[in-house]
Amino acid sequence: MIKIIRYPSPDTLPDLLRRPAIDALALEKQVREIMNAVKTSGDTALKKYALLFDKTELDLLSVTEAAFEMADKQVPQALKTAIQLAKKNIEIFHKTQQEPIRVVETMPGVKCWRKSVGIEKVGLYIPGGSAPLFSTILMLGIPAQLAGCKEVVLCTPPSKDGLINPAILYTARLVGISKVFCIGGAQAIAAMAYGTETVPAVNKIFGPGNQYVTCAKQLVCQDGLAIDMPAGPSELAVLADESCAPAFVAADLLSQAEHGADSQVILVSDHEETIVNVLKEVESQLQSLPRKEVASQALKNSKAFLVKDKSEAIDLLNLYAPEHLILACKEEEKLGEEVVNAGSVFLGNYSCESAGDYASGTNHTLPTNGFAKAYSGVSVDSFVKKITFQQLTEKGLQDIGPAIELMAAAEGLEAHKRAVTIRRK
Repeated sequence: MIKIIRYPSPDTLPDLLRRPAIDALALEKQVREIMNAVKTSGDTALKKYALLFDKTELDLLSVTEAAFEMADKQVPQALKTAIQLAKKNIEIFHKTQQEPIRVVETMPGVKCWRKSVGIEKVGLYIPGGSAPLFSTILMLGIPAQLAGCKEVVLCTPPSKDGLINPAILYTARLVGISKVFCIGGAQAIAAMAYGTETVPAVNKIFGPGNQYVTCAKQLVCQDGLAIDMPAGPSELAVLADESCAPAFVAADLLSQAEHGADSQVILVSDHEETIVNVLKEVESQLQSLPRKEVASQALKNSKAFLVKDKSEAIDLLNLYAPEHLILACKEEEKLGEEVVNAGSVFLGNYSCESAGDYASGTNHTLPTNGFAKAYSGVSVDSFVKKITFQQLTEKGLQDIGPAIELMAAAEGLEAHKRAVTIRRK
């Protein structure tokens, strides 16, 4: 169960807020072997790992048109309607992130502007297995579409019968993705990074995954491939006071704990009775969860902090830099202004984290493991390159030229200076 820590001193917080550790060296060795095999043996290695890890023998790695059509028939209409509602909200929010071109004249005859250009080839990794995250397809596929990416490749692990969850295929088709492959784990990241006989190589890889997937994404960075962000197990922090509904807070904590045994949840309050009431609710609600065993393991990694006041609470939370942060307390909007490190913030008792996970419109692909101190969540910006342009007239170069010549000469770069001088003469 969640351990209560009362009035921690600031010097103890870095240790108390440390995420669950893994044996990184052993993991990296195993993942590197998988990736090297895919790099050298391509589809043969992918089929070998499907048999080894997914317990399925695959004839085809790519999803056929017939499989898409079958999935469309298998997904209940009520779920289709829900997915369509989420799609609409996510599109509305993400469309506001598209930037128009703004031409700026920095001085007469010198114009500069910036243009967003979609990354040509992107790869999406979608976890399957016990939790097929079809919602992540919306979170990644929609901004990719809005950014104008020319080719979108999706990899997701097959079940033991070699099939992909119908909701994943339905959602992929809904956002215009047709290149879907039955590949999971580190081997999927390797396939998209290096390319195989069947899977095209991409320029950037997106998507959550377990520790093997996360490690693989970090390793392909060393080969010059871009990824969305460093990411680890899911996490949630809640700041709650006596105005919260303990049952609501408990449900939110469990919603993240059920993601995986290595997930972590943090409860912070300046009111001890609130902590006690929330933890009672956690224990009660846990008993009826289908993923009780997974959530129980995650709760062992988790903590509740009793602090002196809200100011101390906000300092603690900014130090932790959670992926998700719920402010279930009075003056939540005012306190929200003080948050500087978080992936996504949920204000008030009715703003459950699940809303952001599925359908409010914001993106649920967020920085974890403290990376919210320097990284943002996925957006349309994640799928574009921003190319700058400049255009100088003859008069513009005459006016700006002397400054460029002086600066180039001061740096000892004579050819830079001459590139201006030859034009001015």
